[in-house]
Amino acid sequence: MTRYQTLLYYCYTTIENAEQFAADHLQFCKSLELTGRIIVAGEGLNGTVSGTTESCRIYMDTVLADPRFAATEFKIDDVDEPSFIKMHCRYKPEIVHSGLRDPNIIDPKKKTGIHLEPKEFMELKDQEDVVILDVRSNYEHELGRFKNAVTLDIDNFRDFPAKINELAKYKNKKILTYCTGGIKCEKASALLLHEGFKDVYQLHGGIIKYGKEAGGKDFEGKCYVFDNRVSVEVNSVNPVVISTCRNCGKTTAKMINCANPECNEHFTQCDECGTKMEGCCSDECKTHPRKRVYDGTGYYVKIPQQVNLNKKGRTEFVEDLRPLHA
Repeated sequence: MTRYQTLLYYCYTTIENAEQFAADHLQFCKSLELTGRIIVAGEGLNGTVSGTTESCRIYMDTVLADPRFAATEFKIDDVDEPSFIKMHCRYKPEIVHSGLRDPNIIDPKKKTGIHLEPKEFMELKDQEDVVILDVRSNYEHELGRFKNAVTLDIDNFRDFPAKINELAKYKNKKILTYCTGGIKCEKASALLLHEGFKDVYQLHGGIIKYGKEAGGKDFEGKCYVFDNRVSVEVNSVNPVVISTCRNCGKTTAKMINCANPECNEHFTQCDECGTKMEGCCSDECKTHPRKRVYDGTGYYVKIPQQVNLNKKGRTEFVEDLRPLHA
């Protein structure tokens, strides 16, 4: 039986000619028949890829053999099937969109919060002078978060800088930041230090590593992931479900994307309401003419949709795709 793995990783490093690197890296991934999503920028590499155990081994060995990426740490999950449909590798200005592009202010290669290994984080998180800060988006922390964590009302990580003032009351506390795999904390902790916070830490390897090495203790709910698994279990010590159905309020750990592609909102919905609402978040979306067929998963792959003829008389297409969030 063929065995598969899914790899989650990032590395802040300098990549010259990042656009060309992205194009070449895409061909390399395709040669290994990997699927996934990778972001390449001048500041580094951020990706999740999936494939056979052998292909993943070759991929990791090749990446780690490059001196630029020698410090990359891969979080490895064994999966029953590849976690993506296709392979994408794209160049972008940042490997996680924060809007903080001035290296004189924020440069994770030079200064970030103190990295805590999972067991160190677990030992420190319940002390009186500690604040646990979730730097992820609403739909992520609504599905699962650490017990007693401070969460922010943000739709995307790029909204985080605007929320710094709300955290000013914690300046005399130890701030423990966390996110899915650690990449957002690199910039979040650096920004907190820049803004005058003194004791700033981050969970090294994020929630995923914490689940593997510390049993996920006190992480309540499930962890949102950016592939067709949608979410994964983290806590094997004292698990609890905290998320509720958008439509009826019943406790549920199931998160989907709205079947209306023009909405495509991430939200929690129980199976009963999923059937009733046809995978939509509202009655308005349920009656939308472009509503996709709900198969019970709430995960949708690219579906070309014909739109208008362009100036040359050729048919243009747009595509539906659940957005990639770093």
